[in-house]
Order: sequence, then C-alpha cells, then structure tokens
Amino acid sequence: MKYFFVAGLICTSLFVKAQDNFSDAFNKINSDVQQNSKAYQTLRFETETIGHRLTGSSNGARAEKYAFDLLKSYGCEVKFQPFEVESWNRKTLSVEIGANKNNLVKIKAVTLAHSPVNADVSGSIVDAGNGLEADYQAKPDQFKGKIALIYLGVLPGSPAGTKSLHRSEKTAIATKYGAIGVIIINTVKDGVLLTGTASVTGKLIPIPAVCIGLESGMALKEKLKSEPQQAHIAMTNFSGIIKARNVIATFKGTEMPDDKIVVGGHLDSWDLATGAIDNGIGSFAIMDMARTFKKLNLKTKRTVEFVLFMGEEQGLLGSKAYIDQAKKAGTLNQVKFMLNYDMTNDPKGFSTSRAEMKDLFTSWGADIVKIDTGFKNLFNAGAGLHSDHQPFMLEGIPTGGGFGGKLPNNSGPYYHSDGDSFKLVNEQELKNTVRYSAMLTYALANTPNIPVGVQGEEELRTFLESQNLKEPLTIAGEWRWK
Repeated sequence: MKYFFVAGLICTSLFVKAQDNFSDAFNKINSDVQQNSKAYQTLRFETETIGHRLTGSSNGARAEKYAFDLLKSYGCEVKFQPFEVESWNRKTLSVEIGANKNNLVKIKAVTLAHSPVNADVSGSIVDAGNGLEADYQAKPDQFKGKIALIYLGVLPGSPAGTKSLHRSEKTAIATKYGAIGVIIINTVKDGVLLTGTASVTGKLIPIPAVCIGLESGMALKEKLKSEPQQAHIAMTNFSGIIKARNVIATFKGTEMPDDKIVVGGHLDSWDLATGAIDNGIGSFAIMDMARTFKKLNLKTKRTVEFVLFMGEEQGLLGSKAYIDQAKKAGTLNQVKFMLNYDMTNDPKGFSTSRAEMKDLFTSWGADIVKIDTGFKNLFNAGAGLHSDHQPFMLEGIPTGGGFGGKLPNNSGPYYHSDGDSFKLVNEQELKNTVRYSAMLTYALANTPNIPVGVQGEEELRTFLESQNLKEPLTIAGEWRWK
C-alpha cells in the first residue's frame, strides 16, 4: 500500500511539473495573442480586397495565395496541396409559384448546390413537412412527379424529440420518393436566403433544389391547406473539373516527428457574401495560431500541421483530398488527432469525439482558467458530421476543437447567407479563439501520451452507431458496414 502511495505522489508530482511547463507556454501564448494578433486585421483585409472564397473561382484562387503568402510572411514552412475535383457554381435561376399554372408569380430564391447543370421542371407542390423519412412514409406515392416543400429545420409543433437532418439528406429522401424538385424553406426571419449544398456526396443531384425565405415559405404552406399550388423551376449551373489547393503550414516535432496533430478549418466560403463568419473566423484564427507558434518559437514533441482546406462547402472536398493523398503516400497513420475550427468563436471549453480525453482537456483548461476566468473549462464528448473533421473521423482518427462559444453579434441567422459579412466579427472573441486553441494545440502536441488511438473498423462502427450517425451516413452512401 505504501508503495502505491509513494508511486502516486511521484506520478502526481511529475504531472504537475508537466502542467507547469504548459502553463509557462500558455502565458506566453496569451500575451502574444492579446498584444500582437493579426487575425482580425487580416480577415478584414481579405473580405475587403478579395471577397468570397468560392472553391474553383478566381476569388478562391486569390484566397489560397493570400493565405500562403501570409503564412510565409510569418516565417512558416508552408506549402500548397493541390487537388482536382468536380466543382459546382450557380448561374441562372427562376422560381415561379401560384395556383394557376398560367399565371405564376416569380419569388426570390437561391439555387442549392449541386443542382443539375440544366433543369426546367413544372409540377404540383406537396408539403413534405420537416422532410424526414416519416413525412413520406404515410403516403409515399403522393410525391412522385411533384415538387416537395421542405422546412429546413424542425417545424414548431413537431412531436417532441424530432431531430432534423441536413438539407442534403432531406433532398436525398425527397429524391428517393420520386420528387422532381425541392423547395426548402429557410428558418431565418426577414427573407434571408440560405445557400449550401443539397448533395450528400458532393456530386450533382438529379433534381433541382432551391431555398426560399421563411415568410414566403410559411405563406405557401398555408395556401396549400386550402388550394393546390404549382411551381416552375428553371435553372442553369456550372459543373466541371477545377483545380484547388489546400494550404499547409508545418511545424516539425522534436521527439515524435512522424506523429501529427492536424489543426484544420476551411478557407473557402459560399459566394453570396464574404464568408467572414463561415469560415473566416475559423480559418484566420488558424493562421494566427501558426503566427503565434512561429513568433514564440514554440517547440512540440509531435509535428503540428495547420491546414486550410478548400472545398468544404461543396462536399468536404479539400479534407477528403488530404485523406486520399495521405493514404497514397502511406502517411495517414501518422495523424494522431485532428482539431477542427469551423465557425468556432470565443470557446468556453473543449470538445472531442473521444470521452477518454476529458481528464487531459480539463486539466489544460484549468490552467487556462488561471489566465482568464472567461474560459469556463467546459467539456463535451460527441460526434457529428458535415465539416472537415468528418473524413478524419471516418478513418477512426480522434477529433476535437473548441466548445461552448457563441457566434458574434447574432450572426447565426446569416449562416450561408448574403448577410455573412465582416461587420459581424468581434475582435476580442476572435483573439480568444486563437489563444485558447493555440494552447490546446501546444498541449496536445506535447503531452507524453495521448490516451486514445485510431479506432479499428469494428470499434469505429460501434462508435458511429452510438453517436446516431448510421442513418445520415447511410443516406450519404458512406456507411461501409453491412
């Protein structure tokens, strides 16, 4: 008993000493970011001089170069990771609705990716409610040859516990039941239009999909209760092979250089606005983390890669390319953890797919609280989809990032919309993302042992099922187990 007690004291002493070392680095990171952060200024410059960052566009290419040059100016070892993908962009759209097919009225709408290159469909509108499987099963034949009207989230008055699906998954279900088109109602007031992909695969979908405003959509739902409504949707879009580039800044590990911590987020944005929130605040925070590491000459046992992915909005294209290229190079097994920053702002704690990380994450968080009590050391364990962590998670790699923060200046309603502009960004909250996330990255890259490893196939399957991800992954064609 005495042996275990003494051993415990020794282990505790060593643990505290390791944390003290992290505390020193944490304090240096804190001071540098608070005094010298460039995230706010560089994001403002990008939004004012380049604008949106749509993958495959000239703006997207300019954004890639700007990120590369910026990291280079900080002294980072930086490279492009080129990839070719089938990309999509909207061109023309007309949506007309009314009770009389000969006297339809044009309404404001936006095309959702990856709608067909050419589409011209007319048909009766059928209300599909929340657009979930259950909404079709009662009368599965009534949607064949019709245009499905779908609410983006969960309608008020829906049964308790109803969980929504992604717009792409709702579109896939509508297609399954024979719909020839999809009209999705946004959930934001004042006619805000949402863009984004309606494809679960990042490939062209067979039917046109559009988004309309909340007020227009709810009014249409009411009209359908008393009188049939018709719709005419005509659109043209671009789809073809384009070239894009992830941008990677590498900090070589001192003791375990072949073990990697990937810190990623998507640089690209949709083209309705400048994408300051989605995902300027994430990607420019990552670049400022790299600046901080370089300026402070921070050394880590494991290699750290700060990765700016392109093509996230069009189907996680850049992160999938990263995984594919790592597999071909035989280096994917080097990635031990992936931290993802997608619309992360002012985190109050840390999140991870692996609950076993709680003790480490909260011990580091306790040191951060000593520096700033605004950090609440919250912890969340769980997993979701539809951001650049997904391709890593589906390889069994542990993922994580910030948790508990709120988007700045009530910017949530402007997600994927024409209102996503720089005026929504809060400078101090962006600094908070940089400093807390740089601290987490430093600690994760230096801790002697990461208590979780890459999951094997059966372990991964069980994990994904426990996270209720089988259904959406099956819809997306990414459930590889029988």
